[in-house]
Amino acid sequence: MPAGSKTAANGKWVKTPYEEFFAKLSRVFPTLPFTAEDLGFITPDVRELIQRYALPGMRVLVFAFGGSHTNEHLPHNHSRNMVVYTSTHDTNTVKGWFISEASAKAKEHLAKYVGRTVSEDTVHRVFIELAFSSVATLSMVPGQDILGLGSEARINRPGTARGNWECVSFLTSLP
Repeated sequence: MPAGSKTAANGKWVKTPYEEFFAKLSRVFPTLPFTAEDLGFITPDVRELIQRYALPGMRVLVFAFGGSHTNEHLPHNHSRNMVVYTSTHDTNTVKGWFISEASAKAKEHLAKYVGRTVSEDTVHRVFIELAFSSVATLSMVPGQDILGLGSEARINRPGTARGNWECVSFLTSLP
């Protein structure tokens, strides 16, 4: 996208020499210590690259509930070569998601999935249990989810220029 653009509207996909790049990386790092952010629109050539270099993909539990049992973010659909996250820097916290974004259908799906009632006070612990019981090689839990913090502790709001990556506002509310 052109330098100085305010949005990506005038951007375009550009083919890069990714095979040469990953071949060089493989010589330096035989086990490629990277995770592919395979969220959103992923093209077949990117899927092939991820597979060829055995890069672990991402699964995010706040994306798992409210839809089909085939949703790739549901723990029973995880595989070993991936990293599971309760939430990410670009999503709401688990508690924030549960309170302000999760539909009634998503909450019902979650409760049925774990076999018990889930509340705004317990949802972060439930998601941590789901992440740690996944077959995924690695589980990532942001500090905000460990502490059970809500939307006030969200790190980033994609597409906005203000209020991102500021930790002070939620640190003052900690016990």
